[in-house]
Formats: sequence, C-alpha cells, structure tokens
Amino acid sequence: MNHFSHLLVITCLSASAAAFAAGDTSYSADPRPSADPVLSSTQAAFGRKDWTGAQVELQNALRSSPQNADYHNLYAYSIRKGANPNMDLVFKHYGEALRINPKHRGAHEYVGEAYLMVNDVPKAKQHLAALDKLCFMPCEEHTDLKKAIAAYEAKRKP
Repeated sequence: MNHFSHLLVITCLSASAAAFAAGDTSYSADPRPSADPVLSSTQAAFGRKDWTGAQVELQNALRSSPQNADYHNLYAYSIRKGANPNMDLVFKHYGEALRINPKHRGAHEYVGEAYLMVNDVPKAKQHLAALDKLCFMPCEEHTDLKKAIAAYEAKRKP
C-alpha cells in the first residue's frame, strides 16, 4: 500500500470513528442527557422506574411534537415496561417511530424485545436483521437484541 492510500484509509477510519463516537440520540436506545428537557426528564423517570410519569411526560410531548421518533419510541418503551402493557399501543408507537425514522436503532431493538413478549421470534429476528444492516460497527442495540433473542430461545428449549 502506498503512502497516499495508507493516509486515505486512516483518514476514513478516523472520520467514521469520530462520527460514531459523537453519537446521534435519534438512533440510540438510551439517549444521553440532552438539551431536550423531555428526554432528560424521561430518562430520569426511567431511572426511578416511574413508567406512568414517563408516559404522561411523553404524551404531552407528542401532542406538541407528533413527528418526533424518539418520543414515540420512548413512549412505547414506557408502556411496555409498565404494569399490564397494552401491546397494541406499544406496537403502534414503535411503528410510528420507525415510520418517521426507519433507521432508528433504539426502536428496532425495543420493538424486537416487544415481539419476544408476544412470542413472535420471527418478527424479533427481522428487527435484528435490520440492526445488522444499520450498525456499521457492533452497536449496543444489536448486541442487546441478539442477547434477548438468545435468552428467549434458551428458555423455550425442552
């Protein structure tokens, strides 16, 4: 490899790593604290396992920002984690998050986990395959869903 080619490869890898490290919460399963007060307060509610509080916060946010994929994703997550989740509502909001942003890694992970809750492994694996295409390098969402599917399948073996 000549010197120019070597520098080009290093530059491309560095740029990719920097972009990956910078992150984009719209694709993240677990958005970092951000300038968005809704995401910050929702993450705090999740930390307290206050699923109802998170739902109220996200319902209000969705009234004013119905095209926010993160809000739909986290609203579905808060319903799924709460007592007696309405899975129709869960799938509706994960679907909306993915309609708005088909590359939303967090929504793919979480809807895959939701499909496991209703014993639909093929659908969960479809979202794992989507994550396989979306994640340039191994990503947390892919790893987590893959582990969840493996654990589910291990429990089901006689």
